[in-house]
Amino acid sequence: MSDAAIDPRYLELFPQWLRSLGEDAAAVGEAVAAGEADDATRALVSGLNYIFKSLDLIPDGIDDIGFLDDAFVLRVACAQAGAARAEVRQGAVQRLGDDARAVGDFLGPDYARLDAYVRGLRKGAARGRTVEEILADAGVRTEFLQEVKAWAQGYQVPTFTRDPKTLVKMKAFLGAKLAG
Repeated sequence: MSDAAIDPRYLELFPQWLRSLGEDAAAVGEAVAAGEADDATRALVSGLNYIFKSLDLIPDGIDDIGFLDDAFVLRVACAQAGAARAEVRQGAVQRLGDDARAVGDFLGPDYARLDAYVRGLRKGAARGRTVEEILADAGVRTEFLQEVKAWAQGYQVPTFTRDPKTLVKMKAFLGAKLAG
């Protein structure tokens, strides 16, 4: 297998993930709305809450790759949710969780650090809301899910240059950010 940094399949796959990110977030939001306050839902909320973090792994304004970290985190969070509760392994959550294997193939040894980072998001906050507050307070959860829905509807698909250098840049950013 060729090095993931130049593997052309990612030049086709990642733009697809960017195109579907809004729909994916909305679908995960629906799973959160139907979920109970358990580890699986906690994982899904942390993946969605990441979208609203002002300091994420790759700033959203960076051409080509600014939203790929959001797509990666959402997929890893879905994989974690599926591992926590088998019943969530259906529909979009299943598909996104399955996509986490491609994230792992792309990142290689850095995937374990991304997985740990996503687990750590359960303790963090975005827009002044922690995952626990979203799960514990019905009003906060409703407001959060409305924001997810609005974000998903307003999401503008960014460009993605199908150039192996884009993949190298992505790996370099994530490798540097996850190293600490």
